[in-house]
Amino acid sequence: MAILNGTEIKVYSTGTTNLVAFAQNCTLNVNHSPREITNKESGGFKEILEGLRDFSIDVDGAYAWTNAAGVALTNGVDDTLETNVLNARQAVTFIFGDTATTSDVSYSGSGYITSVSMTGGTEDSATFSLSIEGTGVLTQAIQ
Repeated sequence: MAILNGTEIKVYSTGTTNLVAFAQNCTLNVNHSPREITNKESGGFKEILEGLRDFSIDVDGAYAWTNAAGVALTNGVDDTLETNVLNARQAVTFIFGDTATTSDVSYSGSGYITSVSMTGGTEDSATFSLSIEGTGVLTQAIQ
C-alpha cells in the first residue's frame, strides 16, 4: 500500500490549472446525517436509515498579492474573495486531489465560500484561511 504524500493533495478552483495560490493545508470534510426511524417496535434501541450527505473544504496558506516573480496573482485569496463573495455571491467549482499523477483519486464539486480570514502577526508570515460549503454532488474520479 502506498502512502500518499500530503503535498500531492491540492485544491484547484475553477478548473485543473488554477491552483489556490500558496495553499499549505487543505481538508475535505464529508458528512452523512442519517435519519432516525425508531418506533415502538424497536425494542428500546435507536434505528436509523440513510439521510442527507454534505461536504466542505477548508484551505489555509500564506497570504500574498504577487507571485515569486512579482507578478500580480489571479488565483490568490484576494481574487477569490472579490470574485466569489464581494462582487457576486457565486459558487466556486473545485477539485480536491492530485490531477497530475496517474491512478490518483480526486474529488470535484461546487460550493459557496462561507468564510475567509486573513491574519498578519508582527514579524510573522501573513496567512489566510477559507471555507467552502458544498452544494450538489461530490464526485470521485481516478486520473
